Amino acid sequence: MKIGIVGAGIGGLASAVRLASKGHTVTVYEANSYPGGKLSEFDLGDYRFDAGPSLFTMAEYVEDLFKIAGKNIADYFSYKKLDTVCHYFWEDGTRFTAKADPMQFAEAAYQTFGVEKRQVLKAFEDAAHKYTVTAPVFLEQSLHKVGNFLNLKTLRGVLNIPRLDIFKSMNAVNERLKHPKLVQLFNRYATYNGSNPYQASGIMTSIPHLEHGIGTYFPEGGMYSITKAIYNLAKDLGVVFHFDTKVEEILINNRKASGLRINSDIVNFDAVVSNMDVFFAYRKLLPNEKQPTKILSQEKSSSALIFYWGIKQEFSALGLHNILFTENYKTEFDYIFNKKELYHDPTVYINITKKYCEADAPKGGENWFVMINVPHNAGQDWDKIIAEAKPIILNKISRNLGVAIEPLIEVEHLLEPRTIESRTQSHLGSLYGTSSNNRYSAFLRHPNFSSSIKNLYFCGGSVHPGGGIPLCLLSAKIVGDCF
Repeated sequence: MKIGIVGAGIGGLASAVRLASKGHTVTVYEANSYPGGKLSEFDLGDYRFDAGPSLFTMAEYVEDLFKIAGKNIADYFSYKKLDTVCHYFWEDGTRFTAKADPMQFAEAAYQTFGVEKRQVLKAFEDAAHKYTVTAPVFLEQSLHKVGNFLNLKTLRGVLNIPRLDIFKSMNAVNERLKHPKLVQLFNRYATYNGSNPYQASGIMTSIPHLEHGIGTYFPEGGMYSITKAIYNLAKDLGVVFHFDTKVEEILINNRKASGLRINSDIVNFDAVVSNMDVFFAYRKLLPNEKQPTKILSQEKSSSALIFYWGIKQEFSALGLHNILFTENYKTEFDYIFNKKELYHDPTVYINITKKYCEADAPKGGENWFVMINVPHNAGQDWDKIIAEAKPIILNKISRNLGVAIEPLIEVEHLLEPRTIESRTQSHLGSLYGTSSNNRYSAFLRHPNFSSSIKNLYFCGGSVHPGGGIPLCLLSAKIVGDCF
């Protein structure tokens, strides 16, 4: 088949690899001048920054692409497993280094918080059970094909529903850990898909298994090397890419996707895969088709305010991943999702790839990716919010590290909801499409195929199974399985 793909985000790239590996002729059109979507990079002076996702888990989903293509991954990509997941800081001076190994984590949690090791290990065991039972059913296959529910994997999932905590919130489940700081640490996994732990289903307490059961990794050369590896693999499989090329319409003929309109030209295809945010895919590329209003109107995930700072000092207290917690997590999420405003004491995340990649910053310096979770764009005065947020963030980091940070900033760049939307076509600047605050959210995401238009498919973070690198890669797998 001759297949056209709209968008070269990570889902579009992975779909191109899977379809080309099956012998199809694949052409990808990307409005930007580069591949990767949110998973891109840029330089500021002597500092290199990954622009978007900073956490790498489920490395096997990347490896799968090279296996099905019959290529040696070592020729394209390498990564290392981390023994430390994250460094946590609280305003009262408490610090916690989260080791990847569950036993080491549990021992440190006992020493720091006084929580019995067995309680922590039970939480990890529960996470592993939930993930093992649910991933094959809810993540690795389409939820919109009846045949996928007529198998032993699904039956096992159904029989385990009472143990999955679907009808409890994440926070309610995590309260079993007793100590409020440890509960807060486990609640923060809701941010992995832009959700609120006080509303999101307890089934999401499976997420820690990705880091502490399977592993956290660092790609050699930084996160953008994931994009480069898959892009180069796709090219080696014969996929053709057109950058700086905006698709204007997905053409439908006799209820079948028949091609794309590009710069007023028509390019015929046997099938079309859209990696564009599904909201804009319907609004801009399928304006004459029936709009799935209920799906498109679902609550959006949170967005982000990111400062990229070149810092002319090194900090031994910081690692690759660092979290500086707010004093009131529940109130912070209330501001993000209900008030849609900036909270005066936001949780701050700092990612520093210089810790593993010397070339990312000058000697004696570090490249800081500094992020706070913020609401999606609902018409707020973002210039005012940004002006208020910067000193708050600087003061919080300075307090925790005991060093004035602002004088150390050599270069700066900013990414916020408006620019996230304009650069990546993410509706309202949401990072993960719809939120997972609804316990039925997995079923409310758009399917990976159209039920009314033949040979039209969808991949990426705005459709099933969700946002983030692993789930975008799985969306490509589901699309590939449709052919």
